[in-house]
Amino acid sequence: MDKTSTIFSNPMPKKVIKGAEKSKKKYLKKYGDDLAKDYQIGFQPIDTLDFIGASNIVFKEGASEKMDEKALIVGNIRMGFGHYRISIAMASCARALGYHPYWLDLASFDCTGSKMIREQNNLYSLASRISQKSKLFNKLIWEPLNSEGFRKITYNAKDQKNSELLVPIFTHIDKNVPYIATHVWPSQGAVHAGLTHVVNAIPDNWPMGLHLSEGAIHTVQTPYAYLGYKMLNGFDKKPLKGMSEKDLKMVGCYVDHELLVDLEHDNIRRKIRVLNGKPIRILLTVGGAGAGFKQFLEMVKHLIPYVAEKKVSLFINFGDHQDVYDKMMKKLGNIRVNTFFDQYDKLKEFKDHMVNEDVEGIYCICNKNIFEAVYSTNLLMPVCDLLVTKPSELVYYPIPKIFMRHIGGHEVYGAIHGREFGDATWECPKKKDINLMLDTLINDPEIIAHMADEITKLKATGYYDGGYECVKLAVAGRAK
Repeated sequence: MDKTSTIFSNPMPKKVIKGAEKSKKKYLKKYGDDLAKDYQIGFQPIDTLDFIGASNIVFKEGASEKMDEKALIVGNIRMGFGHYRISIAMASCARALGYHPYWLDLASFDCTGSKMIREQNNLYSLASRISQKSKLFNKLIWEPLNSEGFRKITYNAKDQKNSELLVPIFTHIDKNVPYIATHVWPSQGAVHAGLTHVVNAIPDNWPMGLHLSEGAIHTVQTPYAYLGYKMLNGFDKKPLKGMSEKDLKMVGCYVDHELLVDLEHDNIRRKIRVLNGKPIRILLTVGGAGAGFKQFLEMVKHLIPYVAEKKVSLFINFGDHQDVYDKMMKKLGNIRVNTFFDQYDKLKEFKDHMVNEDVEGIYCICNKNIFEAVYSTNLLMPVCDLLVTKPSELVYYPIPKIFMRHIGGHEVYGAIHGREFGDATWECPKKKDINLMLDTLINDPEIIAHMADEITKLKATGYYDGGYECVKLAVAGRAK
């Protein structure tokens, strides 16, 4: 199934096609040709996600197991935490609508396609970290690549050819099973394998050729992204043929059912806390790539006096990056913190305690288990008042937000969207910017209360229903 030579009726140059074929051959030579391999599959429970009954798809010996008739697959990769978080949202919404979510991490297998993904992911993570240390690298290479390099439609041609290497993973997966991909490679792999009910859930607000997966239903969260993809705007120097309505849907934000079911009451409790002088609960997240440490450290330093004055309670999720915690503590010296290290069950109990009880101090969370590392942030969102994050996938989550400096130019337009919809600040790229914003919101909590009200209004419009809509589209399949 050739998806490289022509993309949405736009022919690719011969040089681009040749380069894409060369890339695929490189990975076959490096990791071996397993295109004829018969990988059998089985299922394992994901204990952390037991509340949605998610089953992890794995390779196994012997005959493949069969999925049940209410199956819906969430195809993903770990690239930072963002794609895993969106995947959990999709699985959650699938369960809420009566389906059994199956988790397919295409980077997790011992096969050629998975090794290809891991190699590219490692390079992306390395470059992301370098960009935070070298202003020159960030300005000349990383920002242009993330904003314009990945935007070009020709970039999609190479990914389409490389994703043919993922087909063996799908050998024993029913071609008609509903399937939602939260990264383009799992979408492209599924389409190449012949799956008929594929939704490609695009995570970013900046339209890019990188995210195209012809043959799938493409979903976006915002009007800006919709128009950009409809026209394939800026994907080439010349105007391109755009996408049809059957290929592209605007669905709203990808948010977990658990975060929506009691959101109105969460916002009422937020307002009561911040407007009655209780410590403002600020949640900080360390991204999966571990970048942005310098700004992260400066924020914590700035907030420590507020914690001592009982104006702020600080919650820091280090994900699975204990090295970042160790580095921070070394920089801060002997400050007193409460820790939840590989104590996910205790964190869940503490979260329940936080619903109706006041909390003070600094709380540091870290988990080796990737699902616990990611979901600890989700767990704390309903009981915290303010989230400080870079403008990535968390832009679209229903909690008042301060945006740190972006990491990669594609994140800029997520911050623009958040500030326009009223549930977040604008991007605060420098130490003085973010410290001023923290001071302002801590000393004028009516701003946080206003954001909470806006979130409640947005929910009433269906703004956060994107996960449910993706499930419905996957189940219905692509219009012919």
